[in-house]
Amino acid sequence: MPFPKEDMAHVKEPQQMPVVPRSWFLPSLFAAFNVMLLVFLSGLFFGFPCRWLAQNGEWVFPMVTGPLFILTFFSLVSLNFSDPGILHRGSVDEDPMMVYVVSVNQRAFRLQWCPKCCFHRPPRTYHCPWCNICVEDFDHHCKWVNNCIGHRNFRLFMVLVLSLCLYSGTLLITCLIFLIRTSHLPFSVDKIMAVLVAAPAAGFLIPLVLLLLIQAISVSTAERSCESKCRNHQEYNPFDQGFARNWYLTMCAPLSPKYMSEVVCLQRPVGTEWIYEKTQPLPLCPPEHCSPGPPGPSDPADPLGKGPRGGGEAVIVLKEVRKAEAPVGKSPGGGAGPEAGVPGLCITVWVPGELIRRLLKAFPSGAT
Repeated sequence: MPFPKEDMAHVKEPQQMPVVPRSWFLPSLFAAFNVMLLVFLSGLFFGFPCRWLAQNGEWVFPMVTGPLFILTFFSLVSLNFSDPGILHRGSVDEDPMMVYVVSVNQRAFRLQWCPKCCFHRPPRTYHCPWCNICVEDFDHHCKWVNNCIGHRNFRLFMVLVLSLCLYSGTLLITCLIFLIRTSHLPFSVDKIMAVLVAAPAAGFLIPLVLLLLIQAISVSTAERSCESKCRNHQEYNPFDQGFARNWYLTMCAPLSPKYMSEVVCLQRPVGTEWIYEKTQPLPLCPPEHCSPGPPGPSDPADPLGKGPRGGGEAVIVLKEVRKAEAPVGKSPGGGAGPEAGVPGLCITVWVPGELIRRLLKAFPSGAT
């Protein structure tokens, strides 16, 4: 049967690889550059001024700066790949005209509709335009790590800012002490490297300290960066539960399970289980009440069997059995059946005859 020219051109043309959008590539490259900058400056510090101090008996400097570097590097990399509290996307069947209102400490909040994620956002949930996701308890989008800061990674963000402040201050003080101790010595490579490390450390230290103070005030008053810009809580903040309680809920309270894992749990079947039943071999032409075999061109006769390949000499039928006291949603293999929960469902799986004969040869009838 001849194909139209449009279909032939569609079949012949190879599928092109998707092009990486620049809006995603450049921020990721900038975040990777920040990690490499931290490693590069730390390498210069530990290789030159810190090494000279350790060789002259000042072991306190590497003992203090070493753990701070490990903490800073670990928190920076972890924040790059952390989950800020992503809410799963809704369904197209959701009605955007529905109105949902929730109350938080005697203040009503109307849930806003997100047209991109197709669901009504809970309070303090915003859609990040850079990541194209809805984040619970959204604070801001950090371009330095190319990730959103929200409910699940805000405490990691605070650890990163605090460790960066301590590490930058330690680098600056150590380099200054090194330059003072070596002022009577001639100019060397160690002094050049100390200046190269001290200059960025001093430049980053002041903004980091200011950022740490701003975030500390936000946690104390239960405010968020995006809310302070929009001034949503003009009268009073219903999320404010006091200074100590705010710090506990932000930094120490246990986190709830991820929303995607809860969705998987909700999709598990309830009250049914599946059993396997092997039926007798079917004839070459199955009855009308059975499902036909997979479509395909007719193959020549199989010299070892009684019908064509893929003709379906045996089938495996999955039947649903309801039991009042049976375990919830368990299949014979121990996992949850993916098709459970649909009453009266029967699935017929067609197995090629050649595969059945190979299985019978490999596992005789007397084998367990």
